[in-house]
Amino acid sequence: MTIDQILTLLVLVGVVGVMIWDRLRADVVALAGAAILLMTGVVRPVDVQGAFASPAIIALASLFVIAYALELSGLLDRAIELGVGLCRRLGAKGVWLLLSMIGGLSCFLNSTPIVVLGAPVIRDIARTLGQSPKRYLMPLSYITVLTGCCTLVGTSTNLLVDDMASIAGQARFGIFEITPVGLPIALVGGLYLYFVSGRLLRAHESDERDREPGPLEPVHIGNAQVGDATLFAQKRPFQPLKAAMAFAIFAGAIALAAFGVAPIAATALSGAVLLILLRVISADEAYGGLRPEILILIAGMVVIGIAMESSGLAGEASEFLISSVHGLSPLVALIVLYLATMVLTELLSNATVAVLVTPVAVALADSLGVSPRPFLVGVMMAASAAFATPFGYQTNVIVYQMAGYRYMDFVRVGLPLNLLTATVAILAIQAFFPF
Repeated sequence: MTIDQILTLLVLVGVVGVMIWDRLRADVVALAGAAILLMTGVVRPVDVQGAFASPAIIALASLFVIAYALELSGLLDRAIELGVGLCRRLGAKGVWLLLSMIGGLSCFLNSTPIVVLGAPVIRDIARTLGQSPKRYLMPLSYITVLTGCCTLVGTSTNLLVDDMASIAGQARFGIFEITPVGLPIALVGGLYLYFVSGRLLRAHESDERDREPGPLEPVHIGNAQVGDATLFAQKRPFQPLKAAMAFAIFAGAIALAAFGVAPIAATALSGAVLLILLRVISADEAYGGLRPEILILIAGMVVIGIAMESSGLAGEASEFLISSVHGLSPLVALIVLYLATMVLTELLSNATVAVLVTPVAVALADSLGVSPRPFLVGVMMAASAAFATPFGYQTNVIVYQMAGYRYMDFVRVGLPLNLLTATVAILAIQAFFPF
């Protein structure tokens, strides 16, 4: 191994180890790793600059601003109020309908503010209906994750995999290109939650009924820190004109990207700037709506990914994986890659897994002489499938705190969901992304 490969490997092991240790913020750990690589000359300043200006970072930052404009206009609060009225008329079925509507928003907006806004509402509705909030809060988190898999902009993981694949020379994904895979996963996962999750949780509710769920506070639990949740929890008065303008710009940005007029990074950035120019949101408010901890984490991990690629370490890892699946069919290789990615996602952040596995997925496909597309889609789905622990995804932490779940509640409900979604994903990838 070369000096650069050894340094990159040491930084990578250190970053992963500290994240598993779970005592420091993930964004700080990733940034420290990037700084070490920069100081030792493994990456150049221009590489770091490119990481912070990558299309994934631009798209995410711009979408955060647009989402915050929608919140400030009171549109999301108004939509939730309408959903509450629906639940009062329909009872428990109305709650599930409201969960589905919230999931629809998560196809295009970041799931964290959506869950922060929706979780107290779902909790209070459940209490009004005389049911345990635990019956619905965990499905709320899972549904937003599942529907986030349906579009390229539904989760930062998808955008980052697309970005890393582009660095490896692959064509970029369209905004709805992964929908034929993500939609079946969301539908099957939603049906599982509707019919099965309640039975799995019900036996463990009785001894917790008198336990008051905690308030929604700023949350930081190791890698799953979600920043200042109170930023999104404040009630906003409904402003029809601003709401209409914000929604029109949001829909326009998505539509222009969907029809290939411009990349999502360009349309989202233009939309965010237009919102400021039209005074739908002020520049200070736009900065306030950014999620710097997520953006810094992704940028730091992109720097580490660049170091892996430029030093040849990614190639070495790919050769190891390729040798381990030598002689196997592309389908078996896809299954191995999917399961490995899914396990890593339960231990590390989604961004970390996307950066580590994407170059390996491309090299693995090249070694088998098949299209990298199905392997990249597999990474997107598996890197978001963090259901078996309360710390695998930011929204899990929010409901974990609010409802007072036990750790094993997530294992009991999430592990079967992991296996179910993995099966559906492999079948759908085979159907829509042939090797």
